Amino acid sequence: MIYARITIYISRLISLLLIGGLIGTVQAQDITGEIAQAAAPYVAIDKTLSESGASWQIHLVQTRDEIYVPIGVRKPEGDGPFPMILIGSGQGREGILKIEQSMDRFEELMGRLVDRGYVAAFINFRNEVPFYYNKISGAGLLEDNVSGSNRTLQSVSTLDSDDYVSIVEHAKALPYTDPNGIGAIGSSHSGEIILKGTAVIELGAAVPAEPAAIEYLGMDISKAPRDASGRELQMQDVEAVKVIADKTATMRRASTITTPLLVIGRDTDHLQGIFRLSYEWIKEAGKDVTWESFNHPEHGFALLGKVEGQEFEVDETQEEVFALYMKFFDEHLK
Repeated sequence: MIYARITIYISRLISLLLIGGLIGTVQAQDITGEIAQAAAPYVAIDKTLSESGASWQIHLVQTRDEIYVPIGVRKPEGDGPFPMILIGSGQGREGILKIEQSMDRFEELMGRLVDRGYVAAFINFRNEVPFYYNKISGAGLLEDNVSGSNRTLQSVSTLDSDDYVSIVEHAKALPYTDPNGIGAIGSSHSGEIILKGTAVIELGAAVPAEPAAIEYLGMDISKAPRDASGRELQMQDVEAVKVIADKTATMRRASTITTPLLVIGRDTDHLQGIFRLSYEWIKEAGKDVTWESFNHPEHGFALLGKVEGQEFEVDETQEEVFALYMKFFDEHLK
């Protein structure tokens, strides 16, 4: 399973990450890691959290077009197999820097999952190519018919949701996970990524929380109402979203879903109509999907994350939503 134990010098790591355009800010130091095998060979780098000292790993996961995206993994003691929950927040950005920051920001959620016997992984992927999702069906590799060599050629620009599928495949193939017990929770764009991902690959259960499903719903946002600044969409009303969404495309995507879904909304969010319509059309497609919405002041509240500049505390509403989705995960993944 493990090919070799190696010491990876940061210069080599930087070279690898620059190839994939994934590096944010990395401190110059020697790093101990290993090259291991899951769905494809990957680099695993041992780390510890600065405050609690809990151990975790960065995995550099090979994607469909053969570059690498980083995820941060915490696991219970033992060999497993364990169920696993993939966690995402917002856009793909900043490579390893986002992983390191998020392992601290979402330490509470990940620690709770590990204590309950789950592997917890915070994920990252490439930033999206705006609106490209509705122009192509997905990336792949083509046989080289130009030079006659054994190269593979990229078919189209890779979508962030293609990276997500590669991460799910990686999670299913890890030696300590249960491939039938892989779940996911994601907020905002990472909630939409779950919807895009479950259209092409099966998970044991998934929770799109406040899913900003603009591309998934095929919305023409040039026709969307906005606030006084002209920047923020005002899509609280489901009927207003329906007018500018593509139901035919959405129902085609929903028709392939086999993953049980729990869609979580936020009562006062300016995109609440998008969250709700995502649920309604998936439900209309006859899929196993549930809707719950909560009144909370913070976008992304379901992930129990630290809010910059505020003293960290999980409030009653967050405890309620955590209990809700953990019951959902426990029923489907264990």
